[in-house]
Amino acid sequence: MKPVRIVTGPVAALDRANVDTDQIIPKQFLKRIERTGFGEFLFYDWVKQPDFPLNRPEFQGAPILAAGPNFGSGSSREHAPWALQDYGFDAIIAPSFSDIFKSNCAMIGLLTVELGEEDVRELLDLAPAEATVDLERQMVTLPSEREVPFAIDADIRERLLNGWDEIALTERRLDEIERYERERERTRPDVLAL
Repeated sequence: MKPVRIVTGPVAALDRANVDTDQIIPKQFLKRIERTGFGEFLFYDWVKQPDFPLNRPEFQGAPILAAGPNFGSGSSREHAPWALQDYGFDAIIAPSFSDIFKSNCAMIGLLTVELGEEDVRELLDLAPAEATVDLERQMVTLPSEREVPFAIDADIRERLLNGWDEIALTERRLDEIERYERERERTRPDVLAL
């Protein structure tokens, strides 16, 4: 996965609370195991509504999504972060997220940022005005140019800054794995040699 350091650009606004993973990517699109090809089905049932906010032309191509509280609730659906990232979002800002959704996002390099409701409200109200999410400084620059700090788990921050997915983390311990393989007992005493 690619490192995440600074995400800057227009903000797309989805001013809805409790957006669950079934709404993000409906069940009929979960038949694939690849991480790509899901963006076109993002919010599939909602995009048919003419007043759906993300249908607005000025939100197309925005790298940041601002949303209401409890974003990503519902089932543990890895496809939801895949769809959001495949659609083009690099960061999602909301007052709160489901824990499993946040974890699934971190696994693929999709940055989730929790800010206070007043700060998220500025993003929602001023969208598509530009904002900047600086993971290195743990700071969001709002459209008003006010900087707001955000908290993030130190391990997740390090993984995102370095672009380390599960495979990369395993490879970082390759010396230990190889040493274990060399030193572990190769034969069991209760098995007779043929």
